[in-house]
Amino acid sequence: MALKPRWFHILLALSENPAHGSGIVRHVLEQSQGSMRLWPAMLYGSLEKLAQVGLIKELPESPGGESGKRRYYEITEKGRAELKREAEHLANLAAMVRARIG
Repeated sequence: MALKPRWFHILLALSENPAHGSGIVRHVLEQSQGSMRLWPAMLYGSLEKLAQVGLIKELPESPGGESGKRRYYEITEKGRAELKREAEHLANLAAMVRARIG
């Protein structure tokens, strides 16, 4: 499965720790150096789809025991494997470009 760029960034954002929606948005904005902004509809649609295909899961409660309405997500083992596969694919593409253009 080829990952959409926003899915790649969401999985990368969740690769260290579970996070809630606004935390994911901040991570993606930082790791993309401001080039990718996830608007709410795009974010929550992506989270729903990633959960449906088993790459992430919603946690039943916040990891820190906080109360509130924030929904937390974490990457699954399948998600980690897919993130790694996509990173290797991107590295191979980058190597091919460097080889061709010097």
